[in-house]
Amino acid sequence: MTLIELIWTITPAFVLIAIAFPSFRLMYLLDEVISPSITIKCVGHQWYWSYEYSDYLTESGDPIEFDSYMTPEDTLEVGQIRLLDVDNRVVIPVDTHIRLIVTGSDVIHSFALPSFGVKVDACPGRLNQASILAERTGVFYGQCSEICGVWHGFMPIAVEAVSVQEYLAWIDSLS
Repeated sequence: MTLIELIWTITPAFVLIAIAFPSFRLMYLLDEVISPSITIKCVGHQWYWSYEYSDYLTESGDPIEFDSYMTPEDTLEVGQIRLLDVDNRVVIPVDTHIRLIVTGSDVIHSFALPSFGVKVDACPGRLNQASILAERTGVFYGQCSEICGVWHGFMPIAVEAVSVQEYLAWIDSLS
């Protein structure tokens, strides 16, 4: 075996090792080590979202849960955004780490919130996870970004970030 043949057979292994070590380091650093304060389960249905705050229980002992449908055009109020506003917003407190557990009930959906940098597939029979942290108050919009059926464009997501005191008052009103 000549020197060139020897180098040619060894080089791919070195290239693979040179790529692997930085990649493993990056995967380790990206691993989630944050302990979230709130967990919200987001379930995609055809063609709406349902949410469950499993950390809080109602007086009957059930978790707080609700469905969120797009606001029809004929009932929009001044200031509401057409095709993006919903009847029940997800409410979260600011400066609090939140875990989203996303799944689908029927077909593959995609839970996308661009303002938080989140896009998670909602697959039936599978739980996917994402973390968000709102650093300011406001309403943030997203929508299903998977072609999941005929009304795919009518699955908006609206997240309202409020102060911790307003969040606790909202939770008390639902319990």
